Amino acid sequence: MERDNMVKSVGRALDIITLVSAKKGGLGVTEIAKHIDINKSSVYRILATLAQYGYIEQDTDTGRYKLGYKFLDISSKLLESIDLRSEARPYLLELERDTNEVIHLVVWDQGEVVYIEKLEGNETLRMHSKVGKRAPMHCTSVGKAILAHLPINVVLEIIERKGLPMHTDKTITDKDVFLQELIKVKQKGYALDLEENEYGITCIAVPIFDHLGKVVASISISGPTMRMTDERLDELKVKMLAAGKEISARLGYVNIE
Repeated sequence: MERDNMVKSVGRALDIITLVSAKKGGLGVTEIAKHIDINKSSVYRILATLAQYGYIEQDTDTGRYKLGYKFLDISSKLLESIDLRSEARPYLLELERDTNEVIHLVVWDQGEVVYIEKLEGNETLRMHSKVGKRAPMHCTSVGKAILAHLPINVVLEIIERKGLPMHTDKTITDKDVFLQELIKVKQKGYALDLEENEYGITCIAVPIFDHLGKVVASISISGPTMRMTDERLDELKVKMLAAGKEISARLGYVNIE
């Protein structure tokens, strides 16, 4: 029975934490007792214990209880421990199973994208990409998906330093046209590479955001242009947008729009 009571107390403590966290101005003892249907003396004891360990604190002006700063310490450690590649992999595997196409995960560094994961799919497709390899941002869907969400001064600095060199005759090489393209990408939520980097290859990509709301990576699906029709791209964009949101959420991103 003692063990059961201890488990029940832990459950009530967690209920109180959840309850208090949902109220910006905090809650009083009476309010907490009413919500979780236990007597006020029990609520006091639980709050006192939580306060002792820094998980709850009492506002000296209002007497209400709110979350303690211990949660900031814990959350920062959690965020530091999150590994992008491992968090994204289940979603990449699902995309690979659903589409049978090549799936990429990239990060950006020094004005370029770096491939950190590549799943080959079941279809035969020759591509220059491989894990660890770098690629330009302006002519890849993954690069454009990231650039569209970077500050304009950073984008202009990258263009100034890297230029917009032609990789195929479909590469966008005019700066004004390219900036307009990034605006469209941001509005739509996804980017396309219509044979802009490699002939015969079409790609669709979405950005990945971290807990601060900063774009840190992107994922893409690549396939032969003959297979990546407008109809197929419309189908794939739904899967991609969903996967991008899920991975971003795993990194702590909260979309407040």
